[in-house]
Amino acid sequence: MVQKYQSPVRVYKHPFELVMAAYERRFPTCHLIPMFVDSDVISEETSEDRSFHRIERRCKLDVDAPRLLKRIAGVDYVYFIQKNSLNHRERTLHIESHNETFSNRVIIHELCCYSVHPENEEWTCFEQSASLDIKSFFGFESTVEKIAMKQYASSIKKGKEIIEYYLRELEEEGVTCVPRWSPCPPSPTKPMVPVVIPALPITPTITIEAPPESMNEIQVCKEGSSPLGSLNDALVASPDDKLDADYIKRYLGDLTPLQESCLIRLRRWLQETHKGKIPKDEHILRFLRARDFNIDKAREILCQSLTWRKQHQVDYLLDTWSSPHVLHDYYTGGWHHHDKDGRPLYILRLGHMDTKGLVRALGEESLLRHVLSINEEGLRRCEENTKVFGRPISCWTCLVDLEGLNMRHLWRPGVKALLRIIEVVEANYPETLGRLLILRAPRVFPVLWTLVSPFIDENTRKKFLIYAGNDYQGPGGLVDYIDKEIIPDFLGGECMCEVPEGGLVPKSLYRTAEELENDEIRLWTETIYQSASIFKGAPHELLIEIIDASSVITWDFDVCKGDVIFNIYHSKRAPQPPRKDPLATHGITSPAGNNVQLIDKSWLLGQDYSMVESPLTCKEGESVQGSHVTRWPGFYILQWKFHSMPACATTNLPRVDDVLATLQVSSHKCKVMYYTEVLGSEDFRGSMTSLESSHSGFSQLSAATTSSSQSQSNSMISR
Repeated sequence: MVQKYQSPVRVYKHPFELVMAAYERRFPTCHLIPMFVDSDVISEETSEDRSFHRIERRCKLDVDAPRLLKRIAGVDYVYFIQKNSLNHRERTLHIESHNETFSNRVIIHELCCYSVHPENEEWTCFEQSASLDIKSFFGFESTVEKIAMKQYASSIKKGKEIIEYYLRELEEEGVTCVPRWSPCPPSPTKPMVPVVIPALPITPTITIEAPPESMNEIQVCKEGSSPLGSLNDALVASPDDKLDADYIKRYLGDLTPLQESCLIRLRRWLQETHKGKIPKDEHILRFLRARDFNIDKAREILCQSLTWRKQHQVDYLLDTWSSPHVLHDYYTGGWHHHDKDGRPLYILRLGHMDTKGLVRALGEESLLRHVLSINEEGLRRCEENTKVFGRPISCWTCLVDLEGLNMRHLWRPGVKALLRIIEVVEANYPETLGRLLILRAPRVFPVLWTLVSPFIDENTRKKFLIYAGNDYQGPGGLVDYIDKEIIPDFLGGECMCEVPEGGLVPKSLYRTAEELENDEIRLWTETIYQSASIFKGAPHELLIEIIDASSVITWDFDVCKGDVIFNIYHSKRAPQPPRKDPLATHGITSPAGNNVQLIDKSWLLGQDYSMVESPLTCKEGESVQGSHVTRWPGFYILQWKFHSMPACATTNLPRVDDVLATLQVSSHKCKVMYYTEVLGSEDFRGSMTSLESSHSGFSQLSAATTSSSQSQSNSMISR
């Protein structure tokens, strides 16, 4: 398996030339990197105008590995080849390195780049990426991979510290700036000096122009002679929407280099496949933490959650959801200041809550919507507290008071509703609970815990602190986590708490089973998106009739399962009434209405209907948005078709990848979730403008919604 690493953008608040002077002090060896034993120059060349300098080194490393492993491998040191290309004109340094030792067994490739900050030319940016591919290593592949990743993570962490160390050293020597390169005509009187480096037998002889005397010495500038830009103390956004290391530390917390890499790679994947709807970095990070920074697992649950949020318009819940009066009076929960770590504090007096009465009066779906609104409010409060306290706060603390809990709280429909709420919250709000304080747990609590705990993630269960009786009042109790001044009055504190006291819900507010069922159906189907199933040989098609030419058809769809091909066709005549369940004769049934076919098999492409857009292949997990400007009135058909993997061109036998892909798509079935809208051209202001106004973006999870479009003569598609 290939291990990959991608760094955030690290910013040095120093000019490029000064950073280069500090960088060169790392060679031929660096006492700050114990494993870096020595380096030899293999080749070196400089352009005539001295704007470009390339140097190749052979670096000797003493890897911290078990002695037994070194003896088995038969080496004491590991050698790497490093090629540095310094462009003074463009002010960039590109570094490429790869391993020379065991290159037929292990492939290590690293790319680094120093460049000028795009918004402040007196600052320098640094990025690096690397890959590790261990093909074989005497049966110790796993051990070597762990050693390599550990060593690399350690060197990454020290990288910036080393440059800053040499920058301080230069400053102590009085060097605070280095003049930039400026073009000057080459002097014909300067001799060409052949430089021969006999360190290795493969070393070539290179002719280099002797440097002018003025270049042999670093010019010293007094401190303050090179003023920095006006953004010296500001946190400036990284180029191309890349993550800045300072931004990560300020808003996301201390992450290891490998954790930073996972965040950047998953974020980049989302940018490529979900353009226009990228969640905030804090939200992406929560899903990575929930899966121990396994990118594949985190990506899977994150995509499922984004689809769920989109389908049920969860991003607009705080603006659209109005809690019934029953909840205001009888739901015994509410926000109450914050804990000692700055986390928002939510208090739930579960023992005083009439769960049976709330379920009978509201139904399971309304309770779920209310809990979701609480979680959305928690996300908002975390953002606010991050700004207020000046440190990243991504989760909240929940205090649950169980005084009054008894067997009536174990009413089966109520427990069923609780388990469903836990399931939905666990799937879509991972790592949002920082600590759960359970107070005054009665004897019946173990019964409830036995029912609930299997549905709670193991990492979440570790955050539970349970106190029986009045244990919470002693050492290790509430005062360790909550300031004494804000402990609620009903727990012996002096702070008034606005959480309702609850009580029994009057039976006059109970609703019949039929009323609750109708209300739950309304809440469940209250979405602008539709779902469709696509089978091999049975595409899903949607008919749109256009009266006025130059109208705009807009679409927004997610590929929830499998790979599909998206097509748009035009026909002057209306197709026959839609055919449903075409696979019933083969024993395959599809839910009514979620697979519709409009194009008759007798129709000929180019005669009865025509294609107006090039086919678009969409992979599982991708989100596609776009628009088409119609040229003619008539009938337009949007088609989602099952995408089959192409067979190998040289043989009729299926490839291994094809077989695996077929197995992954059960029964040759795909699934999409889509929304379409038709606009007049005068109302259309660009690709996805309408869709954004129709709740297709992630306004609460995304710092800014952008759309990327590919313009054609009569259409715009963004993906």
